[in-house]
Amino acid sequence: MSVTVPRSTLADTVLDRLTASYAEAANPVRAAEMRAYMKDVAPFLGLASGVRRELARAVLAGTPRPDEADCTALALRCWRLPEREYHYFAVDYLRRHVKRCSSGFLPVARHLVTTVPWWDTVDLLAAHVVGGLVAADPELTADMDAWSTDDDLWVIRTALLHQLRYKERTDADRLFAYCARQAGHPDFFIRKAIGWCLREYAKTDPDAVRTFVDRHRDALSPLSVREALKNIGG
Repeated sequence: MSVTVPRSTLADTVLDRLTASYAEAANPVRAAEMRAYMKDVAPFLGLASGVRRELARAVLAGTPRPDEADCTALALRCWRLPEREYHYFAVDYLRRHVKRCSSGFLPVARHLVTTVPWWDTVDLLAAHVVGGLVAADPELTADMDAWSTDDDLWVIRTALLHQLRYKERTDADRLFAYCARQAGHPDFFIRKAIGWCLREYAKTDPDAVRTFVDRHRDALSPLSVREALKNIGG
């Protein structure tokens, strides 16, 4: 599904400030190191996280609260810029303002998840943005069910992780169904995500996680089992 960048005066203002501010603070030596660490997924400007966030606060000073069109425009336009720090800015912005977005924002979130995908953006989008959208509109669980069987591993990972912050509000049946469905997935990022979401839910219901792992131990990868039981034994 294609997404369209809406017009947004707020995005115009923020992007003008952002590109000037970030470019001025660029550190080419650090940029090369960051690009190598992130497996060459994208070029970097070389901004340390503290510096990046301090500059972002200055960029956003005095700007109004966004509506959904502003969030969409800002995120998509940041994603069109090559350097990864712009993507991080967009993720942080969406985390802060996800409650300003309706269920109609989900296709935009999917575009972000599947465009220049790597764990550094996908995991935050899953837990804080997609998770927030689904929590606000339970009808989106049908979309998560579909995502959990998608051909794109990052979409699957997002479905697995979207309840990561739900705690006692977790739909455990759905969580366990997703994990069982993808238990034999060959990719490291899916196996790791299964273990991670189970480990996180174990903080809420350790007995349920132990029971699930015992029942599916033969199907789950050793990595998933180890991560799931990391803090509870079994």
